[in-house]
Amino acid sequence: MSFLYWLQSIRTPAMDAVMSVITRLGEETVLMVVGMLILWCINKKWGYRFFLVGMVGNTLNQLLKAIFLIPRPWVLDPEFPIVESARAAATGYSFPSGHTQTAAGVFGTVAAWARKNWVTILCILMTLLVGFSRMYLGVHTPLDVGVSLGTGLIIVIGLNWLLNRIENNPKAMLGLLLGALAFALVLVLYVNFAPVREANNPEFDAHGQKSAWVCFGTMAGLIVGWWVDVHHLQYETKAVWWAQLLKLLIGAGLVMAVRLGMKPVLNAIFSDAQFTNGIRYFLMAVMASVVWPMTFGFWSKLGNKAQETTQSIEE
Repeated sequence: MSFLYWLQSIRTPAMDAVMSVITRLGEETVLMVVGMLILWCINKKWGYRFFLVGMVGNTLNQLLKAIFLIPRPWVLDPEFPIVESARAAATGYSFPSGHTQTAAGVFGTVAAWARKNWVTILCILMTLLVGFSRMYLGVHTPLDVGVSLGTGLIIVIGLNWLLNRIENNPKAMLGLLLGALAFALVLVLYVNFAPVREANNPEFDAHGQKSAWVCFGTMAGLIVGWWVDVHHLQYETKAVWWAQLLKLLIGAGLVMAVRLGMKPVLNAIFSDAQFTNGIRYFLMAVMASVVWPMTFGFWSKLGNKAQETTQSIEE
């Protein structure tokens, strides 16, 4: 806590604002948007790899939170002040840092994909900045951030090493995906049935249960999407730049519509049960990996027609 108090002593309104922006790079929305951009517009295999790293990382992060039950810094020390704008996103137990874990997965996978020194340096810098922002804002300790950096690095290196060897083997790839789904199921079972201990916090436990179902539902939906693409869709990601932009914006809007629109529907049917988050994120993943990619032939042809029209005019 002494380090957090030192950071608190050097806070300024301007730095508070900057760190509040930087910390958002470790949020779920960044993982979703970057993942959809890669999956739909750039490289399908790396898109699935990106989401797999993210889901395995988040699953491990939530499992460690549920096992260790370490409270947030302001719970450990009620006199410690945090930057209030960060409180809303600081849900669940403190150890390890979910934002840092997400940033390590996002930027680590980008670095592994790009394989360029300047990209790697930039990704390392962004990951460290997210971790620092969590401590500066007062919502995580150095231990929380340090462990997430370590687990994030291990998952990025380990999964990319494994995927380089099995990615072109559909049976092995399916086995890995099902293994990740089984890992998410372990998390679901643990957070729902582990004995309650003195350190359990009902509010943090509820968030952990939600996150577990999100991991499980998303992973299940991605497996369906991967299988459908391998055996049926086999969609192309190529299109002219403006078609790619429209494809990303409209597709992301549809995924978000499922995310927001299905919540009140499922809650009305199942009375706010936590497993509805699994259903909702499963539908989001299916929308992103099956339903929307069915339109990619149109976007590709649309771009080709535009190019043909331009060439005809020039001739």
